[in-house]
Amino acid sequence: MNNTVLLHIVERLEGFLAKLPDSIRNPVLKELTPLKELFLQQRPPRFVLTGSHPMPLLEFAARIFAEGTHAAPSRETLTGLYRWQKISLGHHGSIQLLDARGADEAAMALIRDELQQQPADFFFFLPAEQDAKTATRRETERLEKMLSWNSHFGVGAKLIDLRAGTAESSWPLNQTPDAPGIHASLLGGAHSLGRNLVATLASELPNEARVEMVRMGGERQAQSQIAEMLVKSTTAICAAVGAQPIPLADLPILTSLQLVMVSGIMYISGRERSLRAATEFVGALGANVGFGMVLREGTRAALKFFPGWGNVVCGMVAGAGTFAIGRAATLYFIEGATLRDARRAFAKYKKQRVALPSRKTKSSRELTQ
Repeated sequence: MNNTVLLHIVERLEGFLAKLPDSIRNPVLKELTPLKELFLQQRPPRFVLTGSHPMPLLEFAARIFAEGTHAAPSRETLTGLYRWQKISLGHHGSIQLLDARGADEAAMALIRDELQQQPADFFFFLPAEQDAKTATRRETERLEKMLSWNSHFGVGAKLIDLRAGTAESSWPLNQTPDAPGIHASLLGGAHSLGRNLVATLASELPNEARVEMVRMGGERQAQSQIAEMLVKSTTAICAAVGAQPIPLADLPILTSLQLVMVSGIMYISGRERSLRAATEFVGALGANVGFGMVLREGTRAALKFFPGWGNVVCGMVAGAGTFAIGRAATLYFIEGATLRDARRAFAKYKKQRVALPSRKTKSSRELTQ
């Protein structure tokens, strides 16, 4: 399943939402935003390497991003010096690296142009080993310039200080560059640096770059956090759509949303996105495609004598079915549970109440931050 299919589904949903009252449409569109960022606007995370340590770029990428993945980093295409380079990390994904080490004035102009076109998410500072305790004034000045440019052209990036013993060291003039800092030790040879740092990066990156990072890192906690955001948003949308008094007209939308949710969870776990595989999984749970919609229509028939309240209950039921499928998929694909355990989770969660989104309800993006 490619982004063209996802875009078509989102466009259909937005067309349906245009027919709903503002009180329902606006909260649902708010829930749709993180889903579009995660999957439609998805891009590789962007990192700038600064300092003067001579470590080869691919070795740096391997030590930071590929530890435990058995994937050797490789350049997808050769580009000029001081340009963004796309580094592939096996079939799980890729990152973009800009090696700014040793830049003179002419090279700094190139780096400024690159940051103007594509601002960085993070800066790594890795000085020469003999200067690990105290960064030189020139290195610091270059770093401060790049951080300033990046903030001007995009959002402020975070700084990752990779000097050994960073807890005791300080920046010249007792002034830390104007960027939130994360301390780590690459020069000290910390064996677990890669996995720990990847987990931190996954939680700090913008939504559009997070999926690529968690697929590469294989960190279950980070994967579960994004899956939770996906499930909560999809559940809220299905609950709102299911509450509308349009019998069967929204069945294709609810069905598509449930399958996209499951295939998204599969993708987050490192697998390929597949609507067919998602359909097979939903069937293996003992639920038909559009399960939430089927429950809703059955409930609507029983509650037809209670106008208003009947629609609210139907929306909650549709949302509960979607949430149950999402939780079961997270357990199976990300947490490594058996299919039997996933079925039990599905049976448990489909009975829970799900609140309809409203103007006063926080979006799933806000709830997960």
